[in-house]
Amino acid sequence: MKSLTDLTFDNRFARLGDAFSTEVLPEPIAEPRLVVASPAAMALLDLDPAEAELPEFAELFAGHKLWNDAEPRAMVYSGHQFGVYNPRLGDGRGLLLGEVVNDAGEHWDLHLKGAGQTPYSRMGDGRAVLRSSIREFLASEHLHALGIPTSRALCVTASSTPVWRERQESAAMLLRLARSHVRFGHFEYFYYTRQPEQLKQLGEHVLSCHFPACLSQDEPYLALFREVVERNAALIAHWQAYGFCHGVMNSDNMSILGITFDYGPYAFLDDFDANHICNHSDDSGRYSFSNQVPIAQWNLAALGQALTAFVEVEALRETLGLFLPLYQAHYLDLMRRRLGLTDAAEGDEALVQRLLQLMQGSAVDYTNFFRSLGDSAPEQALARLREDFADLAGFDAWAADYRARCKADGDDQEARRTRMHRVNPKYILRNYLAQQVIEAAEQGDYGPVRELHAVLSRPFDEQPGMARYAERPPEWGKHLAISCSS
Repeated sequence: MKSLTDLTFDNRFARLGDAFSTEVLPEPIAEPRLVVASPAAMALLDLDPAEAELPEFAELFAGHKLWNDAEPRAMVYSGHQFGVYNPRLGDGRGLLLGEVVNDAGEHWDLHLKGAGQTPYSRMGDGRAVLRSSIREFLASEHLHALGIPTSRALCVTASSTPVWRERQESAAMLLRLARSHVRFGHFEYFYYTRQPEQLKQLGEHVLSCHFPACLSQDEPYLALFREVVERNAALIAHWQAYGFCHGVMNSDNMSILGITFDYGPYAFLDDFDANHICNHSDDSGRYSFSNQVPIAQWNLAALGQALTAFVEVEALRETLGLFLPLYQAHYLDLMRRRLGLTDAAEGDEALVQRLLQLMQGSAVDYTNFFRSLGDSAPEQALARLREDFADLAGFDAWAADYRARCKADGDDQEARRTRMHRVNPKYILRNYLAQQVIEAAEQGDYGPVRELHAVLSRPFDEQPGMARYAERPPEWGKHLAISCSS
């Protein structure tokens, strides 16, 4: 394991030059103190977890210190926001500090959010607040524990620096990790500003650093696009299967790696509602839960448009057409697993859709339903869950078909329980839980957020003494208004 001073930097993106990013130093926040750190994320850099206990740790990730080999840069990009093209965005409150190479030869971007103003701040103060930093930290590490592709979060650092949003809050910094912070919007920026040389330079960087296998294909950029389509089909299938709502699926919030990225007003479903809108700023419901599949395809089309400089339109269109069937295959496979089914059978898709239709409007807790379904034999589990449904006759008909499907699938109950509990979490990041630990942290008590992080890092395990984290939310907890404000 390494100390903070032992990290090795290889800043490949910075070497692309000033057309791609601007050199900016972090603006320190006052009286830095560590809120929470992730040992699992630290391990990606080969960092000893004990390093988080050192005073230098908080100082480093609060902008007070910097590695000699770091090259802080604010990246420039554009993107479609709520369907409208914004020609110039960029890192308005974050900095790519550099790329660390671990002992396995992996490059990890160190990106510091809340690091102060940049040329892309657009009249903003460049700061992040404690609540949003905690929310992104918890979500990043929890989605990883669930097996959902995501950026990672190393730590949150609090301060006494005041910032103003809807009210006065305190500034914080979040250090997040990803193999790349290149977004769909990076390609859009150079395409729409008619910078073909820079667009090609960006494409060559992404291909050589992140998709080297595509370089051996006859059409590397088409192969790249296909890989991005495939990754996003799998990603969105995981979101839908586990009830995750991103909230702001702008094209600048879509990673070229196909990972969950740029957490804002996200939410996991409590009661199942296909039309759930987690962002109270989303008046039209563009980014509702049910719209995430078509919006992902829309964003892929926006990326495809930027790649028309390298690939024929018809080939891009044909590749984009793979998204929906790939998504459907991934989603159905995930839902079969959640239902405890080990093989595929005709009628499985209808079985899943009928269940979701019965859940809609019945106030059925989405996470707890699947966990409880695996707790005992189907007959007993279904009898217990039946009372949660409004349409009892409809549920009885579904339950009969499900029991028959389980019988045909075979396997004993203990094996079934083990299999289902391996994919159906007992603990999920509910908004009210996040709100409770945020309120404690704002009062200087970091124990609750650290405990919640520890519980959510093992979402499938039975954890003695932690039953309260698996309870259904109180009524007030189902209706928290979450916005993009951070």
